Amino acid sequence: MPTPRFHRRDVRAALCLALLAGVAGCSSRFDPFSRREEDYARRVALERLREVQATTLAEQRKPPLKEGETAPTSEEVVKARFEGLERRDVSLEQCRQSALERNLGLKVAMIDPTIAKERETEEDSKFAAAFTTRAGWRNLDDATASALDSAQSESRSIVPGVTIPTRTGGSVTIDLPVAKRETDSTFATLNPAYTSDLEFSLSHDLLRNAGRRVNTAPLRIAGYQRQATEAQTKLEVIRQLAAADRAYWRLSQVRAELDVRQQQYELAVAQLERAKRRVAGGAAAEIEQTRAEAGIADRLEAIIVAQNALRLQQRELKRVMNMEGLDVDTRTMVVTTTPPDPVEYLLDPASLCSQAIANRMEMLELELLLAADAATIDVQRSRTLPLFTLDYTYRVNGLGGSMQDSFHTLDRNRFTDWELGLNFQVPLDNEEARSRVRQAILARVQRLATREAREQAIRQEVLNAVDSLDGTWQRILAARQSVILNTRSLQAEQRQFDVGKSTSTDVLDAATRLADAQSAEIRALTDHQIAQVDLAFATGTLMGASKVAWEPSPSPDASSARPDEPTPPEAVDQTAETEAR
Repeated sequence: MPTPRFHRRDVRAALCLALLAGVAGCSSRFDPFSRREEDYARRVALERLREVQATTLAEQRKPPLKEGETAPTSEEVVKARFEGLERRDVSLEQCRQSALERNLGLKVAMIDPTIAKERETEEDSKFAAAFTTRAGWRNLDDATASALDSAQSESRSIVPGVTIPTRTGGSVTIDLPVAKRETDSTFATLNPAYTSDLEFSLSHDLLRNAGRRVNTAPLRIAGYQRQATEAQTKLEVIRQLAAADRAYWRLSQVRAELDVRQQQYELAVAQLERAKRRVAGGAAAEIEQTRAEAGIADRLEAIIVAQNALRLQQRELKRVMNMEGLDVDTRTMVVTTTPPDPVEYLLDPASLCSQAIANRMEMLELELLLAADAATIDVQRSRTLPLFTLDYTYRVNGLGGSMQDSFHTLDRNRFTDWELGLNFQVPLDNEEARSRVRQAILARVQRLATREAREQAIRQEVLNAVDSLDGTWQRILAARQSVILNTRSLQAEQRQFDVGKSTSTDVLDAATRLADAQSAEIRALTDHQIAQVDLAFATGTLMGASKVAWEPSPSPDASSARPDEPTPPEAVDQTAETEAR
């Protein structure tokens, strides 16, 4: 039996493969079976993960005073707390603009719609055509009982093609398989023989997963989810801007209350001076001076509390705005320049409730998710049907002693064949598919109940906001009247003290009542402004004269963008790394 010319080449190829295997066995770098360090995640030292370090405030204390230095008094500390600090005037409009442009929570939320859009694009791309190529090399060496059969043969083939998914549940494939075959058979008419065929194939589901609506359901669901994500993002925009408004008015409140406490401190100092003069003139007992000094100490403590509240609220507003040059760790003082504007509003609660139901993004989000649930139910119902598939192939054959001859035969279209096949499959127990349908229906029923509950909660929120707005207006009127009367009472007590018919305690108590009335007015004004913000939020809108428009974050360029590499751990637990290997 003659030996074909490719037999020696096969022996050389086998020797090369054996040589490569030997090299790979000697070097773990080329060994696909050995473990390597870069296969595993870098290990952080175990003590960093499992040990909690202890600390004491004593370790964080400032260095002790040097010899000759004296600790400042409480009065000096309070007076110097905000002295020399830079001040930045910020209006409510600037606060909103900075929050919209630079708030870190919004930056995070803006990425969600972009991710959802990419998911929708992913689903749409599943219907895109794909270029396919398959190459093969086969070498046969069979024992034969007849000289008519081929004992040794070699074939090489390449099959380029295009696969086009359909939106109705099938796929169309166009292939151009090209092959070369050599054999040792003496009866072969063409040796080598070249073939080139043109194949058109169609595979389509006829029952389960069949139809355009079922196959495009994932695309529609992704679209509903993308819009629901945008509704969530819009809600986050409204929430963050409302939070900025609240933080702004809270800062305005604590600053005004600090001014009240400082005024009360100045009144206490003036009362001490009057008490000293009366004691020095013998018109009052020394206890009056002591009472006035105690009043100063009380006012000093109130100033410290107000200053701390101011610092905390400033830091909160800085965090929400994230304005350049106003980081949370800066000492710059934020000065609110927009004053409260108390106005009485006569509102129609029923109209506001209807507006809230129409505007609230939570309701729109539920409507979109209900539409996605309906599409999911359609898909699950389709999957309960039997599997019935149609396969059809039409082929034009080409053959020749050279590649050119085979293509000439193919071009003349003299040899054609076709295949038709049907595949039918019925599950004996289809309970799994039916269970998925029931789950999809229950999920929709649950979401419908959620919609009713959320609508009820929105109505309650609107009505509460309307009552709060009306209540804060009444509080403003009452607090202003209280301030007027307590101012007259303080002035009367001061005059009584000057003529010896009152004590320092009476004067200081009157000053305290005045301060409480002024604080109540400040809180009422602030709560009135915040009640307006809450009512706007309850109706799905924002306070202000102009609309707010937002845009999702742009998609990165997938060909060039790379995620930021995490900072490598400072210490790696080598022992744990070794044990893992």
